[in-house]
Amino acid sequence: MKIRIISRDDLNKVLTMKEVIPAVKEAYIALSAGQAVMPTRLQIPVKKAQGVTLLMPAYLPSENALGTKIVSVFPENIKKYNCPTIQAVFLLLSAETGQPLALIEAASLTALRTGAASGVATELLARPEAKVAAIFGAGVQGRTQLQAISQVRSLEKVLVYDPDEVAASRFCQEMKQSGPPVPAHLKSVTTPQEAVAEADIICTATTATRPVFPAESLRPGVHINAIGSFTPDMQEIPEEVVCRAKIVVDSREACLEEAGDLIIPLKKGLLNPQDIYAEIGDIARGKLPGRVNEEEITLFKSVGLAVQDVVVAQLLLEKAARQSIGQEVEL
Repeated sequence: MKIRIISRDDLNKVLTMKEVIPAVKEAYIALSAGQAVMPTRLQIPVKKAQGVTLLMPAYLPSENALGTKIVSVFPENIKKYNCPTIQAVFLLLSAETGQPLALIEAASLTALRTGAASGVATELLARPEAKVAAIFGAGVQGRTQLQAISQVRSLEKVLVYDPDEVAASRFCQEMKQSGPPVPAHLKSVTTPQEAVAEADIICTATTATRPVFPAESLRPGVHINAIGSFTPDMQEIPEEVVCRAKIVVDSREACLEEAGDLIIPLKKGLLNPQDIYAEIGDIARGKLPGRVNEEEITLFKSVGLAVQDVVVAQLLLEKAARQSIGQEVEL
């Protein structure tokens, strides 16, 4: 039995954000249409290390894609061990035999598909003329957020905020070098207020446990991609903003169980489950409209779904095999 090992470098050679966005969009459509199998992900808290390990299986019949991801998020890794916060692998299986087909370095896969999720949401919900973006979190996820929203809107200016000002400056320097469609005008800012005051699109990609910007600084008509809060006690978005926004989620079930940005105001009685407008897949397949006017605030709350991983992993394996990229080993 042979299995293909696909590294981070292999993935970066094979996949582009431009092709991953439509793949993730199709996964969302299948999920909202009831055409995917995706159990609620299993969370294993690792309190001693202030981390969490997640098991995320999925099966997408339309793509003949089956597999599971094991991802660990350990926020203290960089400071204590000089290694990335996110550690992950994806095991792709044959949907015909169950045989393992590929073992994929999945921190990069996760970053790519998470960025693509915001690309889908921004395409469907942001104002067409949006020109200014704010990025909260100058890590890997922040980079793929910017790559994705740049694919679907013609950005002219990006403001970056991170408590680590050195990281924010480095982010701007690196992303400027990536070239179009990422705009050349990137600026690190020293306050959250400065980041959001001009923003048409906001992406939050942090591990925060309290809101990362003040509600009163938002412009009318802003679109927000909130992707960092993935446990019940994490929070990036002010409750006031959540309560007055049009809320769109990747999965109702997953967000009501895992997303602190929704769970915290729900527990306080400020929000009802019925206040969630739609799943992004329902908008993508035309069941519900997205943005309906220039003034409404739209919020895409994503906790990350296994259907995203499996559809991108399947695409990756198909392309890697055709190009003879990756290492085949005998088990």
